[in-house]
Amino acid sequence: MLSSKKGKPGEYALLQRKLFFRAAGMLLLAVAAVYFLYLLILRGRFANAVVSVLAWILNDEDDAQILYTRALRNHIELLYSWATIAAFLLILRLYISGFTKYFNEINRGIDSLVEESPEGAVLSPELAETQRKIEEIRAALYRRKEEARLTEQRKNDMIVYLAHDLKTPLSSVVGYLSLLRDEERLPQTVREKALEVSLRKAERLEELIDELLDIAKFNCAKVELNYQRINLTVLLEQTVSEFQPMLREKGFRCELTAPPDLKIDCDPNRLQRVFDNLLRNAVSYGTPGSRICVEAAREDGTVRIRFANRGKTIPPEMLDRIFEQFYRLDTSRSSASGGSGLGLAIAKEIVELHHGSISAESGEGLTVFTVCVPTETPPMGKS
Repeated sequence: MLSSKKGKPGEYALLQRKLFFRAAGMLLLAVAAVYFLYLLILRGRFANAVVSVLAWILNDEDDAQILYTRALRNHIELLYSWATIAAFLLILRLYISGFTKYFNEINRGIDSLVEESPEGAVLSPELAETQRKIEEIRAALYRRKEEARLTEQRKNDMIVYLAHDLKTPLSSVVGYLSLLRDEERLPQTVREKALEVSLRKAERLEELIDELLDIAKFNCAKVELNYQRINLTVLLEQTVSEFQPMLREKGFRCELTAPPDLKIDCDPNRLQRVFDNLLRNAVSYGTPGSRICVEAAREDGTVRIRFANRGKTIPPEMLDRIFEQFYRLDTSRSSASGGSGLGLAIAKEIVELHHGSISAESGEGLTVFTVCVPTETPPMGKS
């Protein structure tokens, strides 16, 4: 990440000293040049030399003296002024040339960034701070490029996964419906089983499509929350109750610990979606037969809700990316078991819309997701 600090006063001390001494040197050189012109012109040495040359050309010293007086002597102040200006411009040009070389070096450094040259920018020692910042930019650009590549790769992989995940239940639905259509004498138990499986697979298809639509909505539109004053404990109890069939199927026990009257302002439908996704994640990745703990408590104007489950420890590098869209902890899982890779991303979007935060930690086989949301509606009203 690029540093946002302002430049320190001593960052370019070496450059400042070098420019100061160069300017002082140029000034002394200018003074010396003007003094030389003064000695040369006003002290007569220049005049004697010119007259000698003219006398040699004209072969007459008197004519040479007259010509010198008319052509040069009468305009000596003007000639002296022009000579002084010429000396000053020459010295200024030398100074500017030495100064602008730094801009050329910086431009080469910028060109190396644009051209993505593997060689780093090599600047003068006086520009060490600029070189450091160019290298910071190079590193940041590389990181962003790599992140974009990984995001695109994950997105492409997820398209393949989702295509498979959508096709699998759809194939089951088509297969069972075809069976019901073609076999008129099916036993009642088989018919009921076919209808049950078809309905369950169709519901899973609907969940997948809803997740895709939700993440598209969060990405492309401003989502408004419908704030209501609710009892959060009741909402959590309702969510846990709805998960009981899934919990029993995998042998999980879910324990809820919360005050009986925990009131908050929130969008209950969207916040329940967060709890639903976190519980589904705990069931998908938790150790079957273990306990899932849900705890809620009020802390300084916020409510903290923790979802803890036993399972494989999530590596730190994965933990940092767990809330990214299309990211799966285990890409070998199907969406029926491991999720579509959108649930936690949707949960993060919803929590942040509530001006809250969501985080995850994992260690020694225990994974904990923590959601913090304000107990009251934000000052601006609806998000």
